[in-house]
Amino acid sequence: MNSEHTNYSLSGSLEAPLAPTDSINPLPRAVLRLNNHFLLDGEWKFAVDADDSGLRDGWHLGHRYEHAVQWPGSIETHLAQTKGDVTEPTLWHDKVVVWYEREFTLPEIEEPLTRSMFQLTFGACGYETQVWLNGRQLRTIEGEDVHYGEYTSFSYELREENLHLVNRLTVRIADTMDAETTRGKQESHIYKRGGIWYHTYSGAVRSVWLEMVERNRLRSRLGVDSVVEDQLVRFNLTTRVHDPGHYTLRVRVFERGGRHQPPLFTSEFPLRLEAGQKQQRVVQEMPGAKLWSPEAPNLYLLVAELVDADGYAAQIETHFGLRKIESRGRHVYLNNEPTYLDGILYQPGTATYEEMQRHMHAMQKLGCNLVRVHIAGVDPRIYNLADELGLLLWVEVPSPHTSSPRSRQNHREELLRMLALIESHPSVVIWSLYNEDWGCQDIATNPETRRYITETYHFMQIEHPQFLVVDNDGWHHISQEGRLKSDLLTAHLYTPDLPRWQELLDRLVRGEMVGTAAYPLIVGDAFFYRRQKPLIVSEWGGFGFADYGGPQAGEERTERIRQFKQELRARPIAGDVYTQATNIEDERNGIIDPHSGELSVPEGVLHSRPATDR
Repeated sequence: MNSEHTNYSLSGSLEAPLAPTDSINPLPRAVLRLNNHFLLDGEWKFAVDADDSGLRDGWHLGHRYEHAVQWPGSIETHLAQTKGDVTEPTLWHDKVVVWYEREFTLPEIEEPLTRSMFQLTFGACGYETQVWLNGRQLRTIEGEDVHYGEYTSFSYELREENLHLVNRLTVRIADTMDAETTRGKQESHIYKRGGIWYHTYSGAVRSVWLEMVERNRLRSRLGVDSVVEDQLVRFNLTTRVHDPGHYTLRVRVFERGGRHQPPLFTSEFPLRLEAGQKQQRVVQEMPGAKLWSPEAPNLYLLVAELVDADGYAAQIETHFGLRKIESRGRHVYLNNEPTYLDGILYQPGTATYEEMQRHMHAMQKLGCNLVRVHIAGVDPRIYNLADELGLLLWVEVPSPHTSSPRSRQNHREELLRMLALIESHPSVVIWSLYNEDWGCQDIATNPETRRYITETYHFMQIEHPQFLVVDNDGWHHISQEGRLKSDLLTAHLYTPDLPRWQELLDRLVRGEMVGTAAYPLIVGDAFFYRRQKPLIVSEWGGFGFADYGGPQAGEERTERIRQFKQELRARPIAGDVYTQATNIEDERNGIIDPHSGELSVPEGVLHSRPATDR
């Protein structure tokens, strides 16, 4: 098999030329490095392990595969192909175990593997993934024999002595209906498929690739936290070192699109690094920097290098922006200006990357400045697109479906995985820990559940102050001694009736904690609302979904949206999230075509006047 790129050597000196600024990124990642990659997408051998005997029988050592499928692709689609049905995915109802295998020819390299090594990366795969190279089990860089999770990437360093000219890569993927795992809206033993619950979409869902990386390098994980008042930006970088010694961490900031010009800012930080992985925060002053906002999505290019004692530089790059988000009084402030959040709920489902791109542009045409990505993982390039378009993002941890110590552990690990990979984006401004009690159904009665959410909220405040955090979106927010453990007081309000809508909004702005949403807005200690937190109607509409009633299409739906939006504008509310962007399975309440991205309502229908005008 031939690679698209045959030159796998990396630049060997600090004077090496830089790559073009806005090159197309073919991989599902947000942080780039100056090397070539070898995509392993395409045809793979495939087998179903119906009785889960593959490990016992040593399939990783050799197995006869009867089927061939395309990677990336879901287990459900691949199961259907084995049955000769390519029109509908095959659903499974308890547990599924499948195996994939392919061979690849090791690309040629121009220099000995003294400074560099091969790295294998899965853009996303799961829920449980095990990988073998030529019959040897691999461990992730984090030391996992089995990688858990299906929303974020993970990587393996490949030892030179285990590589052949032609290599055999074997992957075992297992998933279950276990309600303690982070499932989002995929069905489980508790929430069965139908209504708002979707069929499973698991397995080899994103690209897998081989690339050369330096033995001593920066990992493609970057956190950015800016303070606009003193024009400081804090970069959280992760070093990966095999050879202990003295290094220099160099950061250079360029104008976006101006990397062939001298850098705007440069700093160097000497480090003494031991073998292993380490996080390091460095601070860069950026006097006169332009801020990022929906009206002016100003971005800068960061080039970060880990330079060894011989002057060899291992480099990563990404775009970033300076912005500040704050919950103060009854407003959300962006860069110290009150900003009304015109939001829309977005569930990407099984949409392709190209379809998601069209969705993002369409949501902006509707007049939205905020997209709430609803308890799902998306291709990381979508965060880059939001940065470029100036769309604010509200992201959420895919929820488990039951409350237990193990489900909380899985929830926290998923949160940390997501944070590590997407905390560099100025567009990401809000995180939800839970939604409508899914995975924390005992939040009103179990102090342990409330304690976990409270501690996680405090962790986010301290470690990731660049985000606003919602404890449990929709209702049942936690109050401890009268202090809300959420930066926003959110409510999900559904009714197709305009007088009832007006009544619910009036109850909300009066601070009535009971009788407003489906459940009380506050649990724990009493909370006395005096406009000290912004009110967000974080779900409303549902027009076209039979269970909610309301107009299903046409001018009637448009007029209803306008009427309901007008009532929101007339009250001291800080933002709203219309539900929802596209149809998905049984939920037929979208206003954007899921394939073409065309609108079924007029452009600008969800736009609101600024908060300062109210």
